[in-house]
Amino acid sequence: MSQLVKAGFVLPGLVQPLLTPDANPGYRKLRQAFETVRDRIDELNPDVILIYSTMWPSVLGHQVQLRDRLDWVHVDEEFHELGSIPYSFEMDRAFGQAVVKAGTARGLHMKGVDYHGFPIDTGSVVALKLINPENKRKAVIFSSNMYADRAETVVLGKASLDVLKQQGKTAVAVIISTLSNRLHQNLIAPKDDKIHSLKDQEWNLKMIEFFEKGRMEDLSQLSRQIQREARVKKVNNFKPLWWLSTVVGPHNRYKGEVLAYEPVYGTGSAVIQMTPTDFSSRDLEFDEDSPDFYTGERNVLGPSAGEATGGLSSQTLNAGVEADDYE
Repeated sequence: MSQLVKAGFVLPGLVQPLLTPDANPGYRKLRQAFETVRDRIDELNPDVILIYSTMWPSVLGHQVQLRDRLDWVHVDEEFHELGSIPYSFEMDRAFGQAVVKAGTARGLHMKGVDYHGFPIDTGSVVALKLINPENKRKAVIFSSNMYADRAETVVLGKASLDVLKQQGKTAVAVIISTLSNRLHQNLIAPKDDKIHSLKDQEWNLKMIEFFEKGRMEDLSQLSRQIQREARVKKVNNFKPLWWLSTVVGPHNRYKGEVLAYEPVYGTGSAVIQMTPTDFSSRDLEFDEDSPDFYTGERNVLGPSAGEATGGLSSQTLNAGVEADDYE
């Protein structure tokens, strides 16, 4: 896949690049990288911007923003002293409704959100203010289900592809997520900002190396390790790369560009573009399956010895074998 999705982007969601870009040279670099993404999206000219935000956690399944226009003034819950963010965003309601329907048909618990004043997450607000400031194209925002694991997240991505095909639209896919996400727990001056720990820095650099080599599916398959090593354990797993690799294409044939990588209050904040190409990385890591329907979480690499395997499940035994091959 997929010419329907012209590129994938990794964007951090903290407010500093938007509200205080000159407080630290790194914040300014990130701001400039956001503006580069804005220009790149204009060049790609997709019909819609799909956003999976790790800063919008949901508990009751997967939620999708359906309101046609979102008007409000946002104040970040952590850095409220940096200022208010008035916004007005246009959503692709028809697309969102169709994703809810497609995801439900694939076995997911899906729910649309449509009321004035719904608290849009900081990451989505920051991203849309910087990459789509004039609402040149509509957006769709997906929540990150706290309890979802790989199979469920992959199926969510496939539901988005279903709708792109049905509606004949093109898209760019955006995940709102830092690399390492540990914040400093004491007040620091912006000029003193740095990555939270040496371990986080080392893992961030490993991830950046994979991105630069175009190995997005390899990174996707390392999500569990990344969660253990470089992420605060506040959700079930590190999911955004599962969604992104499904939507843009589960392979390593990418041109990877790290437009900026800087600390923001301890986090590893990177702006990255992944563009599908004809070139493939030689270093393949991935071995997990690609489920088409969600029927509950199973062991990731297959059932335990003696476990029944009759019928199709969300995880099949043979990686890379499509569901139709079992019929």
